[in-house]
Amino acid sequence: MNSPMTYQLYIGDRTFSSWSLRGWLMLEKFGLPFETNTVGLYSGTMAADLAHLAPAKTVPVLQTAEGHILTDSLAMAETLVERHPEIDLYPRDPAARALARSITAEMHSSFGSLRGDCPMMIRYCWKGFNPAQAVLDDLQRIEKLWALARERHGTDGPWLFGAYSLADVFYAPVAMRITAYDLPVGKDAKDYVAKHLSDPAILSWRKTASQEIHDPWPYPSELLRTAWPGDEN
Repeated sequence: MNSPMTYQLYIGDRTFSSWSLRGWLMLEKFGLPFETNTVGLYSGTMAADLAHLAPAKTVPVLQTAEGHILTDSLAMAETLVERHPEIDLYPRDPAARALARSITAEMHSSFGSLRGDCPMMIRYCWKGFNPAQAVLDDLQRIEKLWALARERHGTDGPWLFGAYSLADVFYAPVAMRITAYDLPVGKDAKDYVAKHLSDPAILSWRKTASQEIHDPWPYPSELLRTAWPGDEN
């Protein structure tokens, strides 16, 4: 029997679904009780799998214990902030909280070139990817935001605002893209990406993703595949 406080989370394929990763991290990283339900994002059954969760049509989807349906990752995040004021999903300091909310919302609404040209894929890396200028522009903006958060509010820990927050949740798939496509970023950004790669939650997500089977592979490429960092052996 489900706990009366248990959330039901609906996600797509872990290998590719960046928004699913965000939905999962915002529950997993803050110790919230939830059960994961996988829907057929790439197998073509997603519409049927989500039919009982109207108006949902994409993943992730969060269903509260009361049966309320949240169909957008930012709506999910803000609802969790409301429902769990005892947990620091955002920093408590007002200035840090304002910046964290701002850069989280910017990630949710922006960086279309990075997302379009570099679909998330966490099984291995691509060698020889040549990013367009628009992708480089997105990366430059992202590095600026990361640096600003770290300089103003992140000196007491390894994450953007010191302690892990929803801002890190939303930028985790960016770290995966930088890794998979070997995108050019500076040392500070690389250190932050490395923190994500070694995060136990990310390692757990990737372990489960490694068991997925995709035939055909959704994103064919002529680029050479190389091992994901840490998978070389």
